[in-house]
Amino acid sequence: MGKTLIKNGTVVTAIDQSEADVLIEDGKVTAILARDHGMEADEVIDASGKYVMPGGIDVHTHMELPFGGTFAADTFETGTRAAAWGGTTTIVDFAVQTVGQSAMEGWEAWMEKAQGNCAIDYGFHMITGDINDQTLKEMEQLVREGVTSFKMFMAYPGVFYSDDGQIVRAMQKAAEDGATISMHAENGIAIDVYVGQALERGETDPIHHGMVRKSILEGEATHRAIKLAQVTGAQLYIVHLSAKEALDEVVRARDEGLNVWAETCPQYLFLSLDNLGNGFDGAKYVCSPPLRDEDAGHQQRLWQGLKTNDLQVVSTDHCPFCMGDHHTFGTQKQLGQGDFSKIPNGMPGVENRMELIYNGGVAEGRISLNRFVEITSTTPAKMFGLYPKKGAIAVGSDADILIFDPHGKHVISADTHHMDVDYSAYEGWEMTGKVETVLSKGKVIIADDQYHGQPGDGEYLARGTSQLSI
Repeated sequence: MGKTLIKNGTVVTAIDQSEADVLIEDGKVTAILARDHGMEADEVIDASGKYVMPGGIDVHTHMELPFGGTFAADTFETGTRAAAWGGTTTIVDFAVQTVGQSAMEGWEAWMEKAQGNCAIDYGFHMITGDINDQTLKEMEQLVREGVTSFKMFMAYPGVFYSDDGQIVRAMQKAAEDGATISMHAENGIAIDVYVGQALERGETDPIHHGMVRKSILEGEATHRAIKLAQVTGAQLYIVHLSAKEALDEVVRARDEGLNVWAETCPQYLFLSLDNLGNGFDGAKYVCSPPLRDEDAGHQQRLWQGLKTNDLQVVSTDHCPFCMGDHHTFGTQKQLGQGDFSKIPNGMPGVENRMELIYNGGVAEGRISLNRFVEITSTTPAKMFGLYPKKGAIAVGSDADILIFDPHGKHVISADTHHMDVDYSAYEGWEMTGKVETVLSKGKVIIADDQYHGQPGDGEYLARGTSQLSI
């Protein structure tokens, strides 16, 4: 691979921006040059009028996840290609340990799914669905393999659920190994009571999914997770935070100096409980935690939290299921006809995150351009042990680069997206700001509205432990 020069753009990082050129060689950034440097290169990319930013890092995706009687519609091949189209150059997906399976077996199975199929670089968290003595030993082994974060669920009794005792044991081990516990914080035991009562009343439409998963139960579970992390000394990362009650708990913990972090997702920033209405069409928007009541002020609080660093990351929780039959996995959302509790929980979004957050955050004045880079790339890299290899434009960093047109227009639609799902949660939304060119390790994989990569361009990332602390 020869030298590539990105010229005439505005280089934007989490901390500054400058009129500069970026020189790339052997997949790495080798120089950041002032104008009129006279440097020549084998390939020159003109970024005039564009932002040159670190590629996006989505640390919460679910490719091929078995859930709710089916599988998430995107494979590692289709999902990572769609991520690249959307300006994301790294994902951290979730390997799965089910009850009765060893954690190492789960990780090895997901490595096999991903190897040779990914368009961009990838790493794994580990869903630990069966905490026992063997799992605790394997957690240490997984950390040595570069899996340094473990997801646990206070939701989904009978599926992935862990009780407080199991959580404490896993947190103790994570603290010992320097790993992070990522927590789905909803009180699943209480929620299941409300689900059963709603169905007994004949309340079966998708909107009741949002009504029974009450925001206060997310707040309660977040509080409990924080206290268990405090007593064990574990670093805690709250995934897909949706409710102001949960954010209040995170703010309080961080103000007390606890090592607690949190992400939110575009669906919680832009969509609401109203999207779950309109009969079964609302199944498109069934995810957990659910979309919240806009009138209750959740969205406003989440945006405020992003601005003030009480929320540190925006990920997608990309977990798509088709409204019609999927060509490989068959019936998906329709499994919940007549019973909202059987609708597979998940939404598509890996392709839309960067443009949505730029449009709704930067273009609409909610966050700065530097903060945009911070929450979509730099902090995710630091949170999960990838910085400065990823999440930066700096000498020695991987040349994972997004060239972004701040004035470009783009309309989101299932007709044109590249995710393997038959609807868009943001159908017809016009974006200000458009992904123009994407480089992965110095190779142009998106340009001129064409995909120039191939399966296998992406490599496994053995991650270090978190580089963040309060």
